[in-house]
Amino acid sequence: MRYRRLSYRYTMVVRSGPGWPLGDVWQSDRLRPLARVGWRPDADIYETAIAIEVMVDLAGVDEDDFEVQLFEDTLVIEGRRQLPSCPEGAVYHTAGIRQGPFQVEVPLPAPVDAGRVEARYDRGLLRVTLPKLAGAG
Repeated sequence: MRYRRLSYRYTMVVRSGPGWPLGDVWQSDRLRPLARVGWRPDADIYETAIAIEVMVDLAGVDEDDFEVQLFEDTLVIEGRRQLPSCPEGAVYHTAGIRQGPFQVEVPLPAPVDAGRVEARYDRGLLRVTLPKLAGAG
């Protein structure tokens, strides 16, 4: 698991203009959100008086295959799950486990103390504790 702390706000946008892949479907001069390809792991997010807790289900993902990034206003967890392929000649009857790139974006409801953030990864469950700044609760 890699952890990076970034000192700017998280925004993923693309401006209107020539070359927009949806053509005339979205006619606006405003900013448009940029669609991401992949899947989103299940996550539980809750807030207490002193911290914001984030738990993400990353079963089957090695600790070296994802990254945790903390922006001023958002926590982003992204990575890739690649499961072993089935043996040659095998026939799938069900394929429900999502694979490939993933991303979880958690908007932060309060300012956090970036120097005291803790991330733990155990048995496929990532738990990130984001202590709130004093007076932010």
